[in-house]
Amino acid sequence: MSSDRLETLQARVEALEVKASYSEDLLETLNLTIYRQQQSIDALLQELRQLRQQLPEAGQQGPRNLRDELPPHY
Repeated sequence: MSSDRLETLQARVEALEVKASYSEDLLETLNLTIYRQQQSIDALLQELRQLRQQLPEAGQQGPRNLRDELPPHY
C-alpha cells in the first residue's frame, strides 16, 4: 500500500472515530434529557391524581355560592 493511501485511510478512520465519539455524547445527553422529562411527567401525573382525589371531596361540601367564587377585586 502506498503511504498516501495509508494516510487517507487513517484520516478517514480518525474522522469516523470523532463522529462516533460525538454521537455517543449526544446519545448520553438525549438519554439524560428523556430521563429528566420522564421524572417531570411522573411528578405531574402524581399531582393530577392528587387533584382528582380532592375534586370529589370539594363537590360534597354542598351547594356553592357564586359570590364565593368572585375574584377579590369585585
